[in-house]
Amino acid sequence: MVAVAKLDQTLAALADPHRRRVVELLRERPRRAGELAEAAGLTPPAMSRHLKTLRQSGLVEESHPEFDARVRVYQLRAEPMVDLIRWLEQTERMWSAQLAAFKAHLEQD
Repeated sequence: MVAVAKLDQTLAALADPHRRRVVELLRERPRRAGELAEAAGLTPPAMSRHLKTLRQSGLVEESHPEFDARVRVYQLRAEPMVDLIRWLEQTERMWSAQLAAFKAHLEQD
């Protein structure tokens, strides 16, 4: 069973279209915060707030290249998405079973 609190954090983080755009961009490759802000059409402070939410949810992680500790590079973490997929699969199985039972009930009459 998927941990509800972690799933809630993931869904809350993905509820915002700007954060979903960041996830889409990071699917391609890790990126610097400035690149993400520019690609998403956000100011650096706004992007910083979105990245903070994504970090707190565990969807992204931050690293610093050895050549410059001031540069922040972000990349996706798989675990929250794996948990989300697992939850969606469990939900789909439940609904499939409910619909099959409903169909069987209707066919009895």
